[in-house]
Amino acid sequence: MTTQTQPRVRQSANVIIALLVGSAFVMILNETVMSVALPALIVDLHITARTAQWLTSGFLLTMAVVIPMSGSLLQRFPARTVFVASMTFFCTGTLVAALAPGFGVLLVARIIQACGTAVMMPLLMTTVMSLVAADRRGQMMGTISIVIAVAPAIGPTLSGLILGSLDWRWMFAIVLPIALAALTSGLLWLRVADEEQEHTPIDPVSVPLSAIAFAGLVFGLSLMGGSGYQQQGPPAWVPMGVGAVAMVIFGARQLHLQRRDRAFLDLRVFTYRRYWVSLGLVVLGFMALFGAIIMLPLYVQDVLGRSALVAGLTSLPGGLLMGLAGPLVGRIYDRHGARVLVVPGSVVLCIALWGFTMLSVTTPIAELIVLQTIMMVGLSMMFTPLMTDALGALPEGLYSHGSAILSTLQQVGGAAGTALFVTIMAKASRSGGAPDMPGVHAAFTVAATISVIAVFGSLFAGSCQLEDQPG
Repeated sequence: MTTQTQPRVRQSANVIIALLVGSAFVMILNETVMSVALPALIVDLHITARTAQWLTSGFLLTMAVVIPMSGSLLQRFPARTVFVASMTFFCTGTLVAALAPGFGVLLVARIIQACGTAVMMPLLMTTVMSLVAADRRGQMMGTISIVIAVAPAIGPTLSGLILGSLDWRWMFAIVLPIALAALTSGLLWLRVADEEQEHTPIDPVSVPLSAIAFAGLVFGLSLMGGSGYQQQGPPAWVPMGVGAVAMVIFGARQLHLQRRDRAFLDLRVFTYRRYWVSLGLVVLGFMALFGAIIMLPLYVQDVLGRSALVAGLTSLPGGLLMGLAGPLVGRIYDRHGARVLVVPGSVVLCIALWGFTMLSVTTPIAELIVLQTIMMVGLSMMFTPLMTDALGALPEGLYSHGSAILSTLQQVGGAAGTALFVTIMAKASRSGGAPDMPGVHAAFTVAATISVIAVFGSLFAGSCQLEDQPG
């Protein structure tokens, strides 16, 4: 390649990744606005809280079903085709949601949106690994943390501002032109050269097994996480049990298909030590993140007696700082590797979570914001290096499967963290399961204990940096 074409290739890669990051940001932003909007939807659509919760649960379940499929889709179709399909689903769902006359149509719209959202993050990570040189991947992956951190942080705040003066449908109507612009840009600009697609058919047995396995686990964890407030649907162990059995069968099926290189989700990624060590730490980090996302608003509103807006604003500084720190963390990773960031990051996370165990009914909001910001700084030092190191350990042919598993287990880890901490809070509560100080204290004590495991695990992160062989 000549020196003239090198900058052109780099510029093309930057444009493609910027387009994917912007699209993913819009999608995740739209995913997170719903939590604040549920009370308004309950009143306007004349539905119960239990029914309204399906607007969130249905979205998460669809994500759990579709994300594992993304590995096979990305190997069998060009990135442009996958992007256009993803954005088309999202734009269609957003339009239907903006025009929805009632709950049923809105739920269908959310499911259509989730079909598009589920594919975008694996597509983004796979594209970064394919287009960006190894010595610049950390910085590029750092931009993904903007999507992971900033969008969820500002989503509830944006939702509150819209609902303060406009109808809830405007949450979707405002997003739609931006999504359409992204779709148009992808149709015009998105080209990824030297793509090689597999033409083997997708295994028809693996698809339903994957759907039952991952949806069963996430649904069961969601039920467990809600058990402290209301009993709804079947007992949590029923879908979890069905999901676990399907998972075992699914895994056996993949091991059989791998012998012919036809796996729906290639499990050979777990033969790479750096991958599974980093993956385990990412899951622990997401357990802490999602646990805090659910516990802190409950503490602010039910224990401190503050408003939902105040509860949402407490997470804003930490989320913004985490996103802004992502590219800097990525550059440090490119120069020094993962361990120099992950070890101190896990220690910072541990300190913040132990600080949460000392909250009381008189804790100032400013102190809570400081602790939450410290936690997000620790997570920012972990997520970018760990995700980059995990995928960097794999050969190029496994990037799509590795990113699909990584994104799937992030969802499972978040659901597990939410379920674990809410259940512990409910069991330890002296108010019949409602949030109170003893329950909150117990939940954060368990979270802090788990963070100690993450500190010890971080000592193994980034080891064998030059390792290219599975093991």
